[in-house]
Amino acid sequence: MLRHTLQHRPLFALFAAAATVAALGACSPTVDQRGNLPEPGKMAAIQPGSTTKEQVVKILGTPSSTGVFNDSSWYYISRRTEQVAFFHPEVTDQQVFIVSFDDKGVVRTVNHKGVEDGRAIQPAPGATPAPGRELTFLEQIIGNVGRFNRGGGRVGAESGRREGPSPNGGN
Repeated sequence: MLRHTLQHRPLFALFAAAATVAALGACSPTVDQRGNLPEPGKMAAIQPGSTTKEQVVKILGTPSSTGVFNDSSWYYISRRTEQVAFFHPEVTDQQVFIVSFDDKGVVRTVNHKGVEDGRAIQPAPGATPAPGRELTFLEQIIGNVGRFNRGGGRVGAESGRREGPSPNGGN
């Protein structure tokens, strides 16, 4: 009996080691990188007061986002998150370069924001009202009267007219 147990001990140790490695591998974080930042040398090529929008596109490429109401600000955004198992992802790095233009399309300023500049916001409670009129249940039922076809015929695909027996007896 003792001899039988000693023969299986190396196999058990190998199985335990494999299970430990698999369990530790399952806990490694998943890294997600979104957006690409321009290289520092390319950012140095952007000179306020002389670089135009066209030159910025040639140097940095198209922006990740532009201003909501006008395109006088361009945003180059990069964000890296890590998520372990089923937990919420954690932002490990975030960089935003903001290129602002004047009325003539020339760079006014270049700003940089990092993850430390971010602020948590609290959304307003409640729902945003949607445009339109809310119909009552009765108005919805009455509104559907007459929308259903009781004849059972179908509309022809090419002609757009009703197929089936015609009211005057012919086709």
